[in-house]
Amino acid sequence: MNTILRHASNEPAATPAPTVKVWDPLVRLFHWSLAACILGAFLVEEGDTAHRWLGYTALGLIGFRVLWGLLGSRHARFGDWVRGPRSVATYLRQRLAGRSQRRLGHNPAAAVMILLLMAWVAAVGVTGWMQTLDAYWGVEWLEELHEALAYGLLALVGVHVLAAIVESWHYRENLIAAMVHGRKRALDNAPD
Repeated sequence: MNTILRHASNEPAATPAPTVKVWDPLVRLFHWSLAACILGAFLVEEGDTAHRWLGYTALGLIGFRVLWGLLGSRHARFGDWVRGPRSVATYLRQRLAGRSQRRLGHNPAAAVMILLLMAWVAAVGVTGWMQTLDAYWGVEWLEELHEALAYGLLALVGVHVLAAIVESWHYRENLIAAMVHGRKRALDNAPD
């Protein structure tokens, strides 16, 4: 309706910003599959077969993502988005000052969160698997560690989701939708 009114008043119609493909189908499938495994593991009873298989699937997904981070498409590769502490600190200072620049791939702070989430999922999965071994069957400290790690993971996921919402608002770009369809708004100063 606004487009019709603009044309009627001789105002030029707004052209949609050009988009580029950023997240390949395997990155998106990994992301949403891992989210489903984590949610599912919290919904089913701990120790159930479904709980164990969701954990094993999550571990397999982490293994796949590490491999895809080495061999995958441009923005899937760790070399595209993993930066050192200095880059992370610089980005955070710029972000807090309101001067950070939008990136096609992950920003340095998001990279830290992603690596932390992947390591945390692996730790939850390994401690869960260890509980199935004869050597650790019924060991209370391991059960408590697994549970503490699982709730810590839930907190990290909450921070991750909140950050995606805040960054979407800040950069005026729906990052959650981008993880569904794989496209993001093209950078103003770059050809890709």
